[in-house]
Order: sequence, then C-alpha cells, then structure tokens
Amino acid sequence: MATTTASKQAATESEKPGPMKRYLAPALIAIFAAGAAAGGVWFVMQGHGAGATAATASAATVAASPTPVYFVLDPMTVNLQSDDGDAHYLRIGLTLKVPNQATQDTLKDHTPEIRSRVLLALSAKKPADLATLDGKRALATELSVLISQPSDPREPFMRIDDVLFTEFVVQ
Repeated sequence: MATTTASKQAATESEKPGPMKRYLAPALIAIFAAGAAAGGVWFVMQGHGAGATAATASAATVAASPTPVYFVLDPMTVNLQSDDGDAHYLRIGLTLKVPNQATQDTLKDHTPEIRSRVLLALSAKKPADLATLDGKRALATELSVLISQPSDPREPFMRIDDVLFTEFVVQ
C-alpha cells in the first residue's frame, strides 16, 4: 500500500500547475487573439471586408477621378426658323465636358468644323422647340451626338460627357 500512496502523492504533485504552466495558457490565448485582430484589420484594409468594400470603392473612385476637362466654345448667335414671319434668334454659349486633355486638344483642332455643325443644327430649330426644359435637354443630347462625330470617317467618335449651356437666350 505504501507504494500506492506514494504513487498517488507523486501524481497529485505533478498535476499542480507550476508557475510556467499557469502563465503559458493565457499568454498563448492573448498572442492568438492579437494575431487574429491583426489579420482582421489587414483583411479589411485590403478591401475584402463586406462593409469596407463600398467605402474603399467610393474612396478609390474619388481619388481616381481626375479634375474634369472642359472645352469652351465661343457664344454663337443664330437665326431660328419662324412660322409667324417674325425674326427670332438664339444666342447660345456652350461648354463641353470631355474625358481627357487629348479629347480637348482634338476639339481645339476642329473648332471651326464643330461651330459650323452646331450653327447649322441650331438654325433648323424653331423657338417653340427650345422653349421647354425637355426641348433644351433634347438639344443638348443632339449637340453631343453631333459634336462627337469624327471629321474623317476613318477616325473614331469623340466622347463628350456632357453639353453645358452657359448662355441661352431666345428672342
């Protein structure tokens, strides 16, 4: 029996945690938690998190969007078609929003041709066509398509992002 009691006593003493075992488990848990937190932060910062995806995408869009490029056409005065026999005219100022400097340079090179196209298109309009907001929007769309056409059929169409009216007087 003595041997049994001695072996039980030895087993009981070996079950008591020493100072090293007492601190090892919490330290390992803390290290694991810190690693998981660091991995989570890295994951979200890389744009993989669900909530961070929209914020990262919109921030990237804002940062990536360059300053808008505008091309200003000199104001034009055009005689309009008239059904009532009175003389009507349109004074219009246009600014074109374009995607890049290269498009602006191309527009500068072809300014006389663009002005001619715009003047011919406007001279076919009637005052009633331009009186409403919808008429002005339709005119902006028509001018965008007209201006984007290439001078040479072998050239590609130019991209015009928007036609902005800076002056618009019908009399």
